[in-house]
Order: sequence, then C-alpha cells, then structure tokens
Amino acid sequence: MDKTIRKYSSLDEMKADEYRYWQSRPVHERMDAVEEINLTAYAIKGMEPEADVPRLQRPFVSIPCPWR
Repeated sequence: MDKTIRKYSSLDEMKADEYRYWQSRPVHERMDAVEEINLTAYAIKGMEPEADVPRLQRPFVSIPCPWR
C-alpha cells in the first residue's frame, strides 16, 4: 500500500491525479472498487443487496438527439 502524503494546490490538480491513478489500475481492480462502494452504500442505508435481482444484461443503446 502506498503511504505517500501528497499536497495539492488546487482541487483540479487533485482530481487529475486521482483520475490518472484509477486509469493506471487494471479493469478488474476498478470493478472491485465499484462493488465495494456499492456494498458500502447499501450498508449506510441499512440494507443488504438481494442476490437474485436481475442485472443489466446488455449495454445501453445510444439514441441520437434530434435537436443536436
């Protein structure tokens, strides 16, 4: 675990560093982090996620916006 202390002069600099960090991580590690965040959110709400809930089976379809 990296225990380096970093000081940032702006929020934008901090967010750019955070973005670079997550982009450097493999996909499976990023997905694990998302799952951990979801489980934490359920715990904060005092709920548990249901195991047999249908999940997204395919990607969303992009529909062109007529006024753009």
